[in-house]
Amino acid sequence: MAENVLIVAYSWSGHTAQLATAIQRTTGADRLDLTVAAGMFPDDMYATADVANQQLASDQLPTLTSEWPRLDQYQLLLIGGPVWSAKVATPVRSFLQQLQGYRGTVAPFYTDAGTPGEYEADFAKLVPNLPVATGLGVAASELAQADQAVAKWWQKLSNK
Repeated sequence: MAENVLIVAYSWSGHTAQLATAIQRTTGADRLDLTVAAGMFPDDMYATADVANQQLASDQLPTLTSEWPRLDQYQLLLIGGPVWSAKVATPVRSFLQQLQGYRGTVAPFYTDAGTPGEYEADFAKLVPNLPVATGLGVAASELAQADQAVAKWWQKLSNK
C-alpha cells in the first residue's frame, strides 16, 4: 500500500520509535531509523536539552551514523522525532539538511511530553523548498492509544 513511502525516525527515549512502529503497522511503509554516535546525548532529558541547545547555538548538528536508501525512490517521507525545547530534535534537523535535491512531500510526526510548542512550524522552516503535509503529534502518555490517531492521519495523507 505504501511502496513509495519511507518512515524516517530518530528516537532518543524510545517514544518516537514506538510511534514509528505504529505508523509502519498502519502503512506498511519502509523504515529508516536515524542514529548518532554512541554517547552523543546523555541519558538525562535536561542534560540532553543542554547538549542540543549547544548544538543549535554553534550550528554543529550531530553527524548521522545510519545509512539510508536512495530517497528519490520515495514520493513521501514521514519524518519523526522527539520535541526538544519546542523544536525539531537536532538529529532530525541534521537529516532535513541533507534533503537537498529530494522532490517528494514530507510529513512530520513527533512525540512530546505534553508541550509540542511550534514543532510543525519549525519543521516547515527547515525544508522551505518542499511540500509539507500535516503532521501527527502524540504525547508520550498517549502512545498506547496511538493507532487510532495514526489511522486517521494516514487516511488524510493517502487520500491526497
